[in-house]
Amino acid sequence: MAYTLGSEPAGAVVPMVELKIVVAGGFGVGKTTMVATLSEIPPLTTEEILTDVSRGIDDLTGVTNKTTTTVAMDFGRITFADPPRPMILFLFGTPGQERFWFAWPDLSYGAVGAVVLADTRRLEDSFAAVSYFEQLETPFVVAVNEFDGAYRYTPDEVRQALELAPGVPVLPCDVRQRASAMTVVIRLVEHSLQRRRHLISGALA
Repeated sequence: MAYTLGSEPAGAVVPMVELKIVVAGGFGVGKTTMVATLSEIPPLTTEEILTDVSRGIDDLTGVTNKTTTTVAMDFGRITFADPPRPMILFLFGTPGQERFWFAWPDLSYGAVGAVVLADTRRLEDSFAAVSYFEQLETPFVVAVNEFDGAYRYTPDEVRQALELAPGVPVLPCDVRQRASAMTVVIRLVEHSLQRRRHLISGALA
């Protein structure tokens, strides 16, 4: 028997839903920090120390204090055990540098949605991730990580600068704060479900 969300009979054992979410964006935008902030388990990270050689390759404009970089992925987990639908979110953070973009297809495979982190000091670094998920037709939200001292732009200004479609949510956040980062993830799940319902209703029309 098939159930819709919230239609399970009283006393029924509701299976845990498992969803995969990708956290993407440019180099040094806060992907590793976001995964670590949200994860209920010690996050798996693949950070390596920036060497003098990599400093000649990676653009450190705006992130001159950065000393490490992700070379494969970050991984974390969030569990929502409460009804009506118990859920586990698996978080996969992508590497930001162009030379590691080959890992993006594997990390994005099967994802229900993506968080594209943006830094207003280096907003152009977000174009690659935005374009990637647009081409995949993967639902995504843009989360503007408000670094200390960075200029605060409105969501509409960010939307215009990144040439986003009207339906793409744009949210300010501080990935160091769990409540703020969680708001972004919840909005992404809502956005993904809305997209799926729209596609299904369109197919049935």
